[in-house]
Amino acid sequence: MSVCRESLKTMIEMVTETFRNGGTLFTCGNGGSAADSEHICGEFLKGFRMLRPLAADQRERFDSLFGVEGAETAAKLQNGLRCISLLSHPAYLSAFANDVDAELVFGQQLWALGRAGDVLLAISTGGNAANVKRALMVAKALGMRSILLTGNRHGCCEAYADCVVAVPESETYRIQEYHLPVYHLLCMTVESRLFGGNKA
Repeated sequence: MSVCRESLKTMIEMVTETFRNGGTLFTCGNGGSAADSEHICGEFLKGFRMLRPLAADQRERFDSLFGVEGAETAAKLQNGLRCISLLSHPAYLSAFANDVDAELVFGQQLWALGRAGDVLLAISTGGNAANVKRALMVAKALGMRSILLTGNRHGCCEAYADCVVAVPESETYRIQEYHLPVYHLLCMTVESRLFGGNKA
């Protein structure tokens, strides 16, 4: 994985900066990469390896509004980071794919939800997924930055991404196996930077 060192650093910096500035991370992919897209969001929306308790003033607000139940609620809530998987709207996905164009199912959501300053993390093991390429195009048109997580096949999507993390494998299942430690490293490092000192 040493061949990815610099691109990993760039990816971590991009995502950390986006969250610090109140931006949103969007994820997308197909098949196993779709599952990875959801997995990444799961790690950012709640505590991963650290506790992310609400601040005292946030807890006090719940207590003042709802009493004991508010305090109980606030004690269990965790600070999350704004992360949206573009796989999470199945009714929309089926409708747009059927009625308009399946290649634009990610791009249309990004056009509606994305803003300049946000980041798209797009996953394509072969680097040639048409719907991923279109999403990367939309991200650029919106003024967003983008990261492509892929393998070493050097597909067409690379030309549209600001940062390419290409793991040193060409077989799909092996690429996916490398992607897991890559995005766990991303989630772990970003969490440490933003919530350091709150270890679980």
